[in-house]
Amino acid sequence: MTDMPMTPRLALPLLAVAQAQKEATHNEALTLIDALVHAAVAAGPLNDPPAAPVAGQCWLVGSAPTGDWAGQAAAIAIWSAGGWRFSAARAGMVVTRLADGARLRFEGGEWAGPATIATPAGGSTIDVEARSALGMLILHLEAQGLLISG
Repeated sequence: MTDMPMTPRLALPLLAVAQAQKEATHNEALTLIDALVHAAVAAGPLNDPPAAPVAGQCWLVGSAPTGDWAGQAAAIAIWSAGGWRFSAARAGMVVTRLADGARLRFEGGEWAGPATIATPAGGSTIDVEARSALGMLILHLEAQGLLISG
């Protein structure tokens, strides 16, 4: 949809005055909204498009995309009945990766996962209650996709 007025944040197509076939623009915007609101991706970042995508599935495009994804580095790839749609990633955008539940954030031009945190260990005196509390905190942060323990 080239030369169309777009929204500033998600580049959703806007209807133009006296535009013919307004349903095409409206349906394109709804397809993008469906994929980007509460964004969940099947996997990624990947450079190669999946072989058998299902309508509504999304992926994070890697830094060196190939095939149908060529030229769409770091975008969110959306498969629809009409083929591939792409949404450029914006700083601060967050998605949930369904493959492992990780929440990825787009910063500095790339998708990054949560920081890895090591389980408390070592020291000459072990405070069992403190380690138990930290362990539970880490467990709950992992369940929310905010941390990946190492």
